[in-house]
Amino acid sequence: MKSIPITDVSSLKNELNKYKMGKKLEIPRFNQLARMAYMGRLVMTPLDPEDPACKSFLVHVQEPLGMAAHFIELDEDLQDAILILDSEQAMAMAGIMQAGVEERVRWHEALNERDFYFSAFYRPKDKKSGEENV
Repeated sequence: MKSIPITDVSSLKNELNKYKMGKKLEIPRFNQLARMAYMGRLVMTPLDPEDPACKSFLVHVQEPLGMAAHFIELDEDLQDAILILDSEQAMAMAGIMQAGVEERVRWHEALNERDFYFSAFYRPKDKKSGEENV
């Protein structure tokens, strides 16, 4: 961990301002985080909700669960990590998270409307022979 001498107040203010601006992720790490966002495995909160000038977000990455854990690759240092993202990438993550939620809603609605009975048991009869197609 980085140490900051407390006697130098201007250095301390500069370091705090760097943290408030957040950090941009490299493309591969952004994509890994975006996958977690799409699956709803990120928890995002404004870094400083009382400061209107601070647009960065504190992001907690939750590990993928269930079947996703077998397929989604996530760097070890991102598993259960807490990051400070700059406003641009944080807003992109929020949009990706919303798209994932909307797609899951559509999938669940379609599943609720799907009729499994006919696809499992209905076999149309062959018009020529009068027998069922198998």
